[in-house]
Amino acid sequence: MVGVEPLVDALDLEPTGEGTFRGQHVVANNYGVVFGGQLLAQSLIAGLSVHEGKRAKTLHIIFARGASPESPLDITVEQLHGGRSFGSSTVTIAQGDRVCTRALLLAAGDDDDVIHHEDAMPAVGEPPTVDAGDEWQVEVVGDVDVSDPDQVGPPELDVWSRFPGAPTDPVTGQALLAFASDGFLIGTAMRPHPGVGQSQAHKTLTTGVVSHTLTFHQPFSAADWLLLSHHSPFAGFGRCYGRANAFTPGGTLVASYVQDGMLRPRDPSKGAL
Repeated sequence: MVGVEPLVDALDLEPTGEGTFRGQHVVANNYGVVFGGQLLAQSLIAGLSVHEGKRAKTLHIIFARGASPESPLDITVEQLHGGRSFGSSTVTIAQGDRVCTRALLLAAGDDDDVIHHEDAMPAVGEPPTVDAGDEWQVEVVGDVDVSDPDQVGPPELDVWSRFPGAPTDPVTGQALLAFASDGFLIGTAMRPHPGVGQSQAHKTLTTGVVSHTLTFHQPFSAADWLLLSHHSPFAGFGRCYGRANAFTPGGTLVASYVQDGMLRPRDPSKGAL
């Protein structure tokens, strides 16, 4: 599991020049690549650095290449537009001359409602009461194990998530939800298929996120429980697609996200992408 304090520390990007930052890694994994959620979170923080007084509305990122946990990240921000209501910027993450990701951020202030509606939260009961201390806490609803290739179910997955003790400011909350949003949609797409599970990733299957888009609707705190409700409407041709909503325990819809993933047999003689 990921400690909340080192994750928040990794969001504190080091300025290295005009519109440039150095990013450190929160945790290494067994796959030799940086977790995509970290790149999402750092892209959001960097992109907002040129939009004072605004929050992220939408973040769209393309994962061009895997980033190595052995080297820091070079992050470059370019402001496209800055207005009273909206701003936009691009964020490029590279290691040396190797571009890993490029993101487009739309920032916005608040306006009054003209119309208002939101999807209802699924009926999954109350959030867990287990205290995980100072680590990111994740609890899958029901007896579901997406790592088990023999466990088959619908292409749906509900996950409770919180970051105990995390700062409650809106921008940190958005970055932490971005981090959490990356981890479950490929596993959701695997659920209906016997003999396929996340335990096979990077072993007999090559999997990876190709693109990811988050849209934030209403303020929230990532220190409190959020229900991440996932659904994969399509998988095929070596790809999988999924979407999700994030709700507070009271049923408020705070964010939505979609993801395109890659899922194909692994050829050890070739690189991941």
